[in-house]
Amino acid sequence: MKLHLALGFLLVVLFNQNLLTVHVEAGDDFVRTRRVHFFLNGSPYFANGFNAYWLMYVASDPSQRPKVSAAFREAAAHGLTVARTWAFSDGGYRPLQYAPGSYNEQMFKGLDFVIAEARKYRIKLILSLANNYESFGGKKQYVNWARSQGQYLTSDDDFFRNPVVKGYYKNHVKTVLNRYNSFTGMHYKDDPTIMAWELMNEPRCTSDPSGKTIQAWIMEMASHVKSIDRNHLLEAGLEGFYGQSAPQKKRLNPSLDIGTDFIANNQIPGIDFATVHSYPDQWLSSSSEQYQLSFLNNWLDAHIRDARIALRKPILLAEFGKSWKDPGFNTYQRDQLFNIVYNKIYWSAKTGGPASGGLFWQLLAQGMESFRDGYEIILSERSSTANVIAQQSHKLDQIRKIFTRRRNVQRWKRARAKRRGGWHGRNRGGHIGN
Repeated sequence: MKLHLALGFLLVVLFNQNLLTVHVEAGDDFVRTRRVHFFLNGSPYFANGFNAYWLMYVASDPSQRPKVSAAFREAAAHGLTVARTWAFSDGGYRPLQYAPGSYNEQMFKGLDFVIAEARKYRIKLILSLANNYESFGGKKQYVNWARSQGQYLTSDDDFFRNPVVKGYYKNHVKTVLNRYNSFTGMHYKDDPTIMAWELMNEPRCTSDPSGKTIQAWIMEMASHVKSIDRNHLLEAGLEGFYGQSAPQKKRLNPSLDIGTDFIANNQIPGIDFATVHSYPDQWLSSSSEQYQLSFLNNWLDAHIRDARIALRKPILLAEFGKSWKDPGFNTYQRDQLFNIVYNKIYWSAKTGGPASGGLFWQLLAQGMESFRDGYEIILSERSSTANVIAQQSHKLDQIRKIFTRRRNVQRWKRARAKRRGGWHGRNRGGHIGN
């Protein structure tokens, strides 16, 4: 109880300092940003959620849709509010887009179902529009399509440079955003179930470590998305690696030079919030568990600070996790990593900072053995990690409730003052009349 009261007092102080008392569009169910915060219908919005890249793919087979429903049902029961998933599958087996501009209606109906089902469970979606990697086609498939049309391309990174390839991508964006949902009767660009679009899952351009290629591509594509859809938020899909705009911070990167720039890329006006991913068990696989956790602490602190000071935008930890395939793995290690991530988000959120949520990788339902990658969480298995996840949902919801109560008190006081003003005015009018 003392902790709850102290938290309430701290939040009131912060709100009075105008960290969160800002006027935002209310009542339309779209998630908005204002300064370093997300808002939903006038209240702060915190995104405790998960990744489930497989949702559209599984839902394209009507007999498998109960798995999607079960995942959303379990997620909602644990207080999760956001899911990040793929709105792409280019070429290959059971694609969404089987050739540039040509689409598989059955796969699109799978995505329609995912959006409708998320809405049913009051879960917002972040939909990613392309992949950096070869799985589900990725930039390699786009480049191969252009090659088959006579374009001379020497690298998969030509995805970011070639006008024909960029035209294919822009057409895909336009097609997805203008899609009419066969379940909801609503165009995707008008559906508040969608929290945000993501330009690409983990864009990388190793052929240009200066970062100029990715910077130009994000600027062009952010402008394209916003020309079609002004309702939704947009993020780039970045992992968070520092680049040339902050050379002194490149020492914080794991030893990867991939042509992105956390600061410059997220300063682009059309990008509404920043993202960061964190996989110390992959990036620092030869290092000790303790060193990996130390890296995680520093990595998160730096990005949360930069979101507040340099970007002045919210930040979402859009991917994190720990694999049971790691040598010497035990569940305590995974819980420890989740707790570090969640505590960073919680302390930032409760002190008016920009960290607004985390999405673990990845959520599965029962009976999905072929999708297991080592990082999966099956909430119905009731692991200790599932409890850690549910506790974080509860803590962030407490912050939201305290703000909402305070906002309602303010509204009541304003309404009472108005009524009193009206009563005094009528009284004075009566005396004058006499």
